[in-house]
Amino acid sequence: MSVAFDTLKFVEKLEAGGFTHEQAKAAAEAFAEATSQELATKTDILAVRSEIRELELPMTVKLGGLTVVATGIILAAIRYLPGAH
Repeated sequence: MSVAFDTLKFVEKLEAGGFTHEQAKAAAEAFAEATSQELATKTDILAVRSEIRELELPMTVKLGGLTVVATGIILAAIRYLPGAH
């Protein structure tokens, strides 16, 4: 998603600061292109948060299962070690 950017207002501010119209226009176009490709919107961030929440429970269940299996393996290994009886 792209971020709304008022290039006309940006050009006017640059011109007020001493840029020529051509310089201000080129800077505004470059800035608009760079920000439209690099910035995440609030909607993007909310979508990622939602995906993380959806994955949280399955990941917790898998981690719990791995913990139970690992504990079982360790206990079995301890039981069959020499001198553990």
